[in-house]
Amino acid sequence: MTCRLPLLLFLCVTAASAAAPVTLRVMSYNIHHAEGLDGKLDLERIAQVITDAKADLVGLQEVDRGVARTQQRDLPAELARLTGLTVQFDKNIAHQGGDYGNAVLTRFPIKRASNTHLKSFANGEQRGVQQVVLDVHGREVLFLNTHLDARRDPAEREHSATELRAIVQAAGAMPVILVGDFNAAPDAKAIATVREFLTDAWTVVSKEPGFTIPVKKPNKRIDFIWITPASITPVQMNVPYSEASDHLPIVAELRLK
Repeated sequence: MTCRLPLLLFLCVTAASAAAPVTLRVMSYNIHHAEGLDGKLDLERIAQVITDAKADLVGLQEVDRGVARTQQRDLPAELARLTGLTVQFDKNIAHQGGDYGNAVLTRFPIKRASNTHLKSFANGEQRGVQQVVLDVHGREVLFLNTHLDARRDPAEREHSATELRAIVQAAGAMPVILVGDFNAAPDAKAIATVREFLTDAWTVVSKEPGFTIPVKKPNKRIDFIWITPASITPVQMNVPYSEASDHLPIVAELRLK
């Protein structure tokens, strides 16, 4: 259609903008409180991995704030400064005089945020899921970031998967991205449960194994990026190599439909 009048031109541009797909780069990264394979605390290395990936949205696990082992530093605030992104940190447990939990780094405005503590079994470490609603070019997107139980017994992870289902269902038609360290392989029951209500983005675009641990000889995929397929399409994914943590990051380029 040809737009000749100013009003029609405005309407055409507005309609084209609304219809244009939005692409964003998403990362999930267990940073092991910024301690690399060499045993050194080096937050700049973590920030460089994020910057090199050109990530717009990052879910970080194992993040310290004011903890003795990381020199009482505010790692979330420092990462925000180093990457130029906005941070949302949520504590799950008190640790060595400070807070330990998960963090989200984002290039998009945060409209609202909360953190839900997942049910803990047999006095295990308290786990949580961050729920951050973002304004992605005028559209609300729910970003979830979690780190599930690491013990051999899968019972807590399996229950956590049902709690994640309830959170996603409560979001209605809002696009949802769920990332995190699930401490479970793709064939685990907990992962099968998540697969019932979200799509494992890696399996859509890659036939590679996508292993994220151990770093030097990866042989397990326990870090995931999940999406609502009705509203999000994975374009490409990769696992960048870095020895900045004991996990490799996973990166996805996603397109909002």
